[in-house]
Amino acid sequence: MTRRSALQLGLLFLAVPDAVARKATPAMAKSATPDWTFRLVDAARGQIGVTTLYDPTYTRIPYPGGDVAQDRGVCTDVVIRAYRHAFRLDLQKLVHEDMLANFAAYPKAWGLKSTDPNIDHRRVPNLAVFFERRGASLAVSDDSADYQPGDLVTQMLPGNLTHIAIVSTNRSVEAPERPLVIHNIGQGAREEDTLFVFRRTGHFRFAPI
Repeated sequence: MTRRSALQLGLLFLAVPDAVARKATPAMAKSATPDWTFRLVDAARGQIGVTTLYDPTYTRIPYPGGDVAQDRGVCTDVVIRAYRHAFRLDLQKLVHEDMLANFAAYPKAWGLKSTDPNIDHRRVPNLAVFFERRGASLAVSDDSADYQPGDLVTQMLPGNLTHIAIVSTNRSVEAPERPLVIHNIGQGAREEDTLFVFRRTGHFRFAPI
């Protein structure tokens, strides 16, 4: 795996200390948020122990409904698979169709002159633009209470590499008001206490309706 291949996806191979991953308190009361958010979180959590590798290799996949092997992927794949498994909602198709119709609205960081359904939806900046265009953007806050289960948070990692995570129902032991996130940041799908570890660049709540 090369740094160049990681940059193709705008992501980072990064290990989080086990001490961060282990600290969690029981799930929050479900009455606080809509039921769909818990379905999304459950679908994300179901990837833990299944997706055990971080692999940013460019891969040709079917369209629509395409995916790389279940044992590997990147941070965006956690989000894509969660929406697909929970709601049969295909972000590959949705992002591709929106990019076809509104290509100028999307980032040009990769020098592309046309869409590529193999990878467009697997790039964090493209997902961020898509969610914003769907009216799902929320304020980036320093208040833990503003982040609900199922929310999506984009972050900037060391080296100016982008990342995305799903806010969990579980909370940190060290700070019970702070939710954990489910993501793949370097060692497969995990649930970890990293919401405020890295600079947050976006906050989205994308209801599957």
